[in-house]
Amino acid sequence: MAEKKEPVVEQIENYGLSQKDRPKTMFSKIGIVGCGTTGQILTREIAAKGIEVVFLELSDDIVKHSIQEISAELDNMIGRWGMTSGEKRAILSRIKGTTTYKDFADCDLVMEAILSKRRETSIEVRKEVFKKIEENVTREAIIATHTSTLVITELASELKYKDRCINLHLPTQIQDSNTLEIARSLYTSDEVFKNVKKFAALLGKNSIQVEESPGLISTRLFVSLINEACSMLMEGVGSKEDVDLMVRDGIGMPLGPFEMADKIGLDRVIRWMENLYNEFGDHHYMPSPLLKRLVRAHHYGRKTGEGFYKYDENGKKMK
Repeated sequence: MAEKKEPVVEQIENYGLSQKDRPKTMFSKIGIVGCGTTGQILTREIAAKGIEVVFLELSDDIVKHSIQEISAELDNMIGRWGMTSGEKRAILSRIKGTTTYKDFADCDLVMEAILSKRRETSIEVRKEVFKKIEENVTREAIIATHTSTLVITELASELKYKDRCINLHLPTQIQDSNTLEIARSLYTSDEVFKNVKKFAALLGKNSIQVEESPGLISTRLFVSLINEACSMLMEGVGSKEDVDLMVRDGIGMPLGPFEMADKIGLDRVIRWMENLYNEFGDHHYMPSPLLKRLVRAHHYGRKTGEGFYKYDENGKKMK
């Protein structure tokens, strides 16, 4: 009688990607805490690369609203011939919203992208978010922040496994930004850093390592440009339209500084500047009086319909 052979499926499973020790560079599922403007961009871009995304928000209503806004932006991309309806359906099928941290249990990386109005509050809130993430993910999961003006070493300081934490920042001020800034904390392991670089490559992004510093590269440059543009406007050097035109057509940036500020949100720009000023004590980062005046009037830019410019209900700049 012939000897009975072992089923082939067992041999496959022995080497399959379903094994617990599969490489974490696969990044099959990503978690995001906060699905505002930044969280939506991250969710959409990651899902577009075939990766499953679960984002966390405070309530079911906010989850539903975030999905609607992501869907609307995908429709805009279809309108610009940048996507098909089938691609939109595929992207949305990979996105899930939740209100519980437990749904991060099988994520390979979880990134916080929350919005907080004050630096002191922001640090404490993010520390608490990090703790909740750590309580619900595996030891191997990477915990990241998307903040650019706070220091990852401080945010990770109260975690049990600090070596898994890193700052992973995509400059969302520029549409379809192709470069990720990666900042290691004092604790970040070499393995985590290497894996995050591989994750950036999966997204089709270039990655650069920057020293842990508030503002990294992108935010320090953006706020400096916006502040200087405000100074020129107040001095009467040129109109806001002409300053924006020069930066777009003369320097080659996709948006002028006033258009960029309106897109980011003037309240958010001021928070960045205040964080940088508190850290460095450099008057160079003090928000322009012009910015403060607009924010006091709740003219935050596109999201309120008025900032440096006025916008229609679709966020399009009015003539």
